[in-house]
Amino acid sequence: MRLPSRPFRSALPSFAASLILHAVIAPACAADAAHRSPLVVAPTVEGMYVCPSATADMQRVASHVQAAQECSRRGETGSAAVNALLDTLEPGGPKGDVQVGFTLTLQLLGLYRKTDSGWKINDDHVNASLQLIREIKRPVVIYLAADHFDTVGPLAEELGKDPRNLMWLSDGTPPQLGYFGYTILPYTLSTDPSIPVNMYRYAALEYIASKLQTLPKEAQERIVAVNLVGELHHMFPDFENGMGLKQDMRVTDYSPASVAGFKTWLRAKYGTVETLSRRMGLQFASFEEVPAPTKDIRKDKLQSFGEHYDAYADGVLPIGGWLWDPKGAVKRLDLYVDGKQAGTVSQQLNRLDVYRAVEEITSANTGYRIDYDYSGLRPGKHIAQIVAISDDKRKSLLGEREFVVVPRDQSTIGSRAPAGLRNLAPTEKTLPGIRTYMDMPKPLQDLYFNPLARDWNEYRATQVYGFLEDFHARALKAGIPADKLYSHQIVPNVNSSWNQQLFASDTTLRGSTPWKQGLNMYGGSTDSPWMKFFIAQRKIHDYGVPEFNPQQWKLDGVHLAAMQAQKHAGARFISPYYFSVIPQRFKAATEHGVNRMELGPDNPKDGSDKFYRAIIEFARQ
Repeated sequence: MRLPSRPFRSALPSFAASLILHAVIAPACAADAAHRSPLVVAPTVEGMYVCPSATADMQRVASHVQAAQECSRRGETGSAAVNALLDTLEPGGPKGDVQVGFTLTLQLLGLYRKTDSGWKINDDHVNASLQLIREIKRPVVIYLAADHFDTVGPLAEELGKDPRNLMWLSDGTPPQLGYFGYTILPYTLSTDPSIPVNMYRYAALEYIASKLQTLPKEAQERIVAVNLVGELHHMFPDFENGMGLKQDMRVTDYSPASVAGFKTWLRAKYGTVETLSRRMGLQFASFEEVPAPTKDIRKDKLQSFGEHYDAYADGVLPIGGWLWDPKGAVKRLDLYVDGKQAGTVSQQLNRLDVYRAVEEITSANTGYRIDYDYSGLRPGKHIAQIVAISDDKRKSLLGEREFVVVPRDQSTIGSRAPAGLRNLAPTEKTLPGIRTYMDMPKPLQDLYFNPLARDWNEYRATQVYGFLEDFHARALKAGIPADKLYSHQIVPNVNSSWNQQLFASDTTLRGSTPWKQGLNMYGGSTDSPWMKFFIAQRKIHDYGVPEFNPQQWKLDGVHLAAMQAQKHAGARFISPYYFSVIPQRFKAATEHGVNRMELGPDNPKDGSDKFYRAIIEFARQ
């Protein structure tokens, strides 16, 4: 997702969990080490298509985009600049247990140009891409991008005008989205090949697959991975900053085809509308009457309770915050609801926002969170308490919130919550050095459980999985080897302040998928005990990291440790984001919000200079 920053308040845990995870995971990792291929460091490199001759054309070429187009027309590339960069990172060529290569990104929709006979793939650009693979004698990761970021070029502009190509919000419009100055489009998750955007995506996939097969065998063997689609998930307004938990939650996809698909999905799940009605505690005469939940009971008039939808309507209450515990005094966090233990709280989740905001906090992994299923609670007030267990097994109170489960008819409830645990001293007073904040839920959060909302979220997840599954099957059919096909997915769960329901992508993040996992990692997730547990628990093997940047600057050694952690866990490749070989005379026109992550010896922002030097050190292995 190329995240330079995410302004949300959130948290960190103790270090006991990391020790436990290391004891569980390390033996398995060590046993596999002897059988692994080298780990490939394959950075994303901006400006690979810009050749020297176009750069020197001061009169006719004014931008790096124009330069790339002119170079493709001339049959030239920027391979010399890329080779020079990669030779700086790993002198003498790829060798050893860590090898430096590169990532080649192909925006599938961006390949098209308009001709008198319609939209055709630009052979010059494709040939330039193949030329880069031939001329840069290093491992290569090919990224076939076709998600909401694939918006560069005139075809995307035309596709964005046709509602069939897009996911819709509940008001019947697609979300208007941007990302640090770039327009992005919420392309449909439907797999219907007759929809124009799919017709072009699928045709470009098949075309590129056929062209890759024309490469010399030596070049084909250097292809480490082919990443599919990009970050595939549902969309939401305010894409740059809006992934936090909000009362006013708006999601996709309410297009007519998607809503019709929901009714078909319900029919397959429940068989009869009578069964559905009984399970929901609602009354519907037919599946056609069942709504896709979209209204907020607090402000909208409902025709039936089944229409209610918000961040908590599916029966789950996220409870979390952040904890800075530099001495590792807290060994475990437990959730108590109404004085009874209700679960163990996940710790060491990514909170880059806290790292940015508080100078003395030197780890981005300060988040804690538990998703509590409140659907079985009686209506009325309740109290949630996060309890810290310290070294000597003493309990202290990290934070607490009262919340309210409201009956469907919004009838009167009691004014008191059941008693919680008593006589617990605040953690900040009992354990010196602790800093913490509980930032969700808000005090007295009101909750309305609608089981149909749970089904709606589950259905939305099947749409994400279904598109990636279909795209993977098409890639296989087109001749791309199965052992090279990876996803390119974001992992929302590692960010403790995010609303995972907005994305509905969790089912794509399992070890049992037909594709290999490509898991993007930014901030604390690049070296995270939680992420290690996530990978081990889901039995994910031979994974890749298509986007990778620790974005930290306060401590030395962080970037090297993060890369070593991925090597130890069994990653096949990591793709540092990002380097640039765009000539200096074009760079003024390329300034944007992600420039802070440009890796180089002279850019201290986000620790980009430290990451640059760490890659050179790592490649010596």
